[in-house]
Amino acid sequence: MPQTAPQNQPQNRPADVAPADSVGAMARRLLDPAHLADLARRSAATLRERGAQQLWRDVTFRVGLAFHHDSWRHRADIPLRRELKAQRAAPLPGAPRVSVVVPVYNTPLPFFRQMLRSVRRQTYANWQLVLVDASDAAHPAPGALAQKWAARDARILYKKIENRGIAANTTAGFGLAEGDCIALLDHDDLLYPNALYESVQTLQNTGADLVYSDEIVLSADLKKLGGYHFKPDFAPDYLRGNNYITHLAVFTRALLEAAGAYEDPAFDGAQDHDLLLRLTEKARRVEHIQKVLYVWRGHAGSTAAGMEAKPYAIAAGERAIDAHLQRVGLPGCARAVPGAPGAFQLRYELTARPLISVLIPNKDHTGDLERCLSSLYKNAGYDNYEVLILENNSTDPDTEAFYAALPARYPRCRVLRYRGPFNFSAINNFGARQANGEHLLLLNNDIEILSPGFLRELLSYSQRPDVGAVGAKLYYPDDTIQHAGVIMGINGSAGHSHKSYPRAAVGDLYRLVTTQNYMAVTGACLMTKAELYRAAGGLDEENFAVAYNDVDYCLKLWQQGLLNVFTPCAEAYHYESKSRGLDTTPENEARYQREKAAFYAKYKPYIDNYDPYYNPHFNNLFENFGLK
Repeated sequence: MPQTAPQNQPQNRPADVAPADSVGAMARRLLDPAHLADLARRSAATLRERGAQQLWRDVTFRVGLAFHHDSWRHRADIPLRRELKAQRAAPLPGAPRVSVVVPVYNTPLPFFRQMLRSVRRQTYANWQLVLVDASDAAHPAPGALAQKWAARDARILYKKIENRGIAANTTAGFGLAEGDCIALLDHDDLLYPNALYESVQTLQNTGADLVYSDEIVLSADLKKLGGYHFKPDFAPDYLRGNNYITHLAVFTRALLEAAGAYEDPAFDGAQDHDLLLRLTEKARRVEHIQKVLYVWRGHAGSTAAGMEAKPYAIAAGERAIDAHLQRVGLPGCARAVPGAPGAFQLRYELTARPLISVLIPNKDHTGDLERCLSSLYKNAGYDNYEVLILENNSTDPDTEAFYAALPARYPRCRVLRYRGPFNFSAINNFGARQANGEHLLLLNNDIEILSPGFLRELLSYSQRPDVGAVGAKLYYPDDTIQHAGVIMGINGSAGHSHKSYPRAAVGDLYRLVTTQNYMAVTGACLMTKAELYRAAGGLDEENFAVAYNDVDYCLKLWQQGLLNVFTPCAEAYHYESKSRGLDTTPENEARYQREKAAFYAKYKPYIDNYDPYYNPHFNNLFENFGLK
């Protein structure tokens, strides 16, 4: 989980929050030993998990944060009082009834009281609160309080039930719900006062049948921020590997009936993940509300405090994902990621054995090419492939001798000669025209493949009809992240997700260890179907000879409704731009600026507005998922 707290946003301060502290009080807070100890602990974790670049940004941010009121109420999309008043004064037309279903089990009374109050204070009035109480005899207090309020407010429905597990208890709540829409709320969590209003408004405005919001995690006393979950828009591959949607999710009754209410105890502990997989399988449209509407309370025993608290949930998650794959006709299985509880990696079965054509542009640097080829043949994990070396303007006499020996050393490898000036797009298009494979792998000669089964892993995604391009997890030689997907909008163009994070980092919300959907992946290692490549006209030789051609190609696929996928299970070193050099000469720099301008002109809406697989709470200056 991310360690950085959301940025202070005083312009959104609600009226009931105290004004800023005095300078003296702020100084005392900054020098408080507990604050300094917390700062040191978090800084050490950041250095270990995210690297030195992230450390100095986070420390600067946290020191600045100490000069503001250290209350979560300052942060993360808290609406102004006047906004809440306006929502209450102007009910949504044709507003559907929303049933908030809460399974109750031995809830601490203060937590239960706060949860209840958060529903009663909603600006959206047409709600029903369904409390299904499976508490044991030693915990009567929540039930007594619920019955008291049910007698006062007809919108509150309380029922005592036998405890049959969280899945069955929730299903009992579904059976009592009378609303047109359903929302799930944990018995110890809270809703923001505008949560239901924003959810219904989004359902109405977009035609979605499932909406979800961002959320924050607070300590048991609601005073300390434990984390934030700033999510991407709907990403089906990510959802299979991690229940990133979680809270708050609101969906129509019609969708729930189409998906089927869950009641299988096999999914206890992962029942929310199972439900969301079922719902998204049937949903016409899934919409993400880019606001925090939910407070997830972290305390001993809660899932928010860590999946380690509920190890049975990990096994249930594997079963839920496997059942989902079977329903949607994707042969494969899930396996938990060691050291990342709640994260899963999927291994898909190959449905055929198509030929893969590996295209490797090359100019001299036979040592780099040798390393690339030897690692490919060692780690391919798949034997039906050909390798096309795309020779371009080599001058070293030893290069020809190296080429002459290739067929004997590397079966199915041949050299093709592109005689024109260096143009990465044109060279790959030249190779693609002579390739025999059903799938193409664009591969730089400065790649060293690390993970066994590399080609098989990429093909397992590329074979899917809903996938356009597939990218790998690439490291710099110092074992930091070079590429883990492409984020649009970084520094006015695009950047690589989690760039410079340590190799062992799990990333924001486990995004470095689970399969992700992105708008694009790097062409340094990109697999795609040959028919898609040719239908798109290949890479753009005229406008993007060297830079942005890969992102441009991926965006053309994405605009067709195809998914572009990053898989962390295909790993390699990337000795970036080693064979051609970086764009430091005036000529290269001028060419890069022309291509960047062309890229911006073509994709301005995606660059100026936040990437749907990122989140507007994050800054667009760095690829580090840091806050604005």
